[in-house]
Amino acid sequence: MTTPGAGARQPSVAIVGSGPSGCYLAQFLRKRWRESDIVVFDRLDTPYGLVRYGVAPDHPGTRAVSKQFDRLFQRESIRFVGSTLISTIEGDGDLTLGQLRGSFDIVVLATGLHADRALAGPGGPLPGAELSGVYGAGRLTRLINGHPEEKVDDLSLGRRVLIVGHGNVAIDLLRLFLTPAEQLRALGIANDVVDAITAGPVREIDIVGRSQPAQAKFDVAMVRELEKLSDVAFEAHGVEVEPDEQSTRHEAIATLAAGSDDAAGRVVRFHFGWEPIELTGVDSVSGIVLLAMDGSRSTVSMPADAVCTAIGFAEHDTAPLRRADHEHIEHIDLERGILGDNLFCVGWLRRGPRGTIPENRVDARMVSDTIIASYAERSNSVFKPGASALDIQPPITS
Repeated sequence: MTTPGAGARQPSVAIVGSGPSGCYLAQFLRKRWRESDIVVFDRLDTPYGLVRYGVAPDHPGTRAVSKQFDRLFQRESIRFVGSTLISTIEGDGDLTLGQLRGSFDIVVLATGLHADRALAGPGGPLPGAELSGVYGAGRLTRLINGHPEEKVDDLSLGRRVLIVGHGNVAIDLLRLFLTPAEQLRALGIANDVVDAITAGPVREIDIVGRSQPAQAKFDVAMVRELEKLSDVAFEAHGVEVEPDEQSTRHEAIATLAAGSDDAAGRVVRFHFGWEPIELTGVDSVSGIVLLAMDGSRSTVSMPADAVCTAIGFAEHDTAPLRRADHEHIEHIDLERGILGDNLFCVGWLRRGPRGTIPENRVDARMVSDTIIASYAERSNSVFKPGASALDIQPPITS
């Protein structure tokens, strides 16, 4: 049986970013090119990105995918080079993108999107978005998972928290905010983070979104998990469902509210059909103003000691590598993951902050097919030496 790609010189590949998209891509390329020099770079000293730092710590099944990635570095001769910042501009990092492109036949950007998408209106940032006490879900999840660049600092949730967003990340935050301190510590969360989360303690959570349950982004299974929380009453407000519009999400919310204990000491209120238009407070947030999405233009104000946004992610304006810096290139084809000549992108950096970890695998397969086809079309190439052309430390294997 012939190994795919055997008999021909196999390309050197640099992948920038060791999250799920970068690791899945390395996996697919290794299956095609068994002898290629494949190196995965990351600015952190440990790999796996979103899998390690962006998934709730009480979801071990999702996090277990890292064991699959361990095999890449331990058995598949793929090198991980951590603590190495790749930048566009010389002097901003340890290596430049130009150096990688000069040393490797193929370079792939898999750096993801790390900035929390800010609350904004038609005219720009939402009034009050700069107040203290407003926290992005990305920052909070990284902090909970021990990301080395996140610190507790002034984190204070108080007794009444408002979460903006109706996706799985919002449900994760809700659940973790109501989990007892001893259980959080048992998950490996640092003591100072546990102390900050439970200091209030949180007694009320309002979770607000623009859509109705049928259009919300949360998984039904995530809502059903909330039934396991003790001493919590659940309420649903603003639900407008016609008999023929019943959805599994609506049923899950209705079942959760109907089955909860009205005498519980803590309460979670789901609000559907409302959009934030202003955060109120002096120096620190004290409430939020919401606009009804039913066309009535009515508004309502809610008090809050903290506001947590779980509305997606964006590219940092100051990121050392930005997709936007390449979008003017003549031959760009984001549908296939092409940023330029032998330069590619994959994952959230390619398609935006949507999709689960399994969907990143599908995306990585598509981009790997693009890379393999593109390489096959090359002729009379001057092959590049790969990692041997750079001053790279010995491989690290997590």
